[in-house]
Amino acid sequence: MDATSQRLLMCRPTYFAVDYAINPWMDPNAPVDAALAVGQWEQLRQTYLDLGHTVEEITPVPGLPDMVFAANGGTVIDGKAMAVQFRDPQRADEAPAFRAWFEAAGFETYDPKHVNEGEGDVLLAGDHLLAGTGFRTAHAAHAQLQEVFGYPVITMQLVDPRFYHLDTALTVLDERTVAYLPEAFSAGSQAVLRRLFPDAVHATMADAEVLGLNAVSDGRHVVLPAQATDLAAKLRDRGYETIGVDLSELRKAGGGPKCCTLRLRQGKASK
Repeated sequence: MDATSQRLLMCRPTYFAVDYAINPWMDPNAPVDAALAVGQWEQLRQTYLDLGHTVEEITPVPGLPDMVFAANGGTVIDGKAMAVQFRDPQRADEAPAFRAWFEAAGFETYDPKHVNEGEGDVLLAGDHLLAGTGFRTAHAAHAQLQEVFGYPVITMQLVDPRFYHLDTALTVLDERTVAYLPEAFSAGSQAVLRRLFPDAVHATMADAEVLGLNAVSDGRHVVLPAQATDLAAKLRDRGYETIGVDLSELRKAGGGPKCCTLRLRQGKASK
């Protein structure tokens, strides 16, 4: 298995908090340790650097506690960036901040026509875009994604509100292999996944419930929540090297390693 060097965008959780509830993980009455969240995030960032990846940072904006979840800030493929439109007003002001960053970084940037929450619901798997819908990204957004990026889009219907974004229910391991939780998808989407990825790794509900599928893979190394022990074992059995990180504080807002990480694909050679 060959590792691919990646260019990643992250946002330090300087203003992280759980001040509202827009997914089942969030409880504004539960205590949050902001300093611990920053420390766990720094561990994740250092893990990427130790693997040889490039990490760029967008400046956090006061009053936007979920901006740490950079994966929701856009979709970037072949030097093109699709900006986002959040479903919830609490996150709306993140969208222009990420859009401005893409433009300043030189990406050809497109505005969304429908609710679209970036790589939270859009994952490149080989020559297909897997696009989630059901809770956040509108199904109508999938057509625009196909027009902008020129990859066939495969709609994935999510059915469990705990797994409200595609990247909480499925992770792309390499161009041919994914891991996913079957129960998070409709019967039709499960059938599509079986057809597309007959050798997929199936996660248990126990690992999904610690956001074990919210993982980042470079084709060889898989960075995933340390608590997802069964999934890590399955991945090692398949030949992947797993690196567990503890993001338990950020999980209080429904986020894991992938939520904190936006892949910046500059051109076709880095797909």
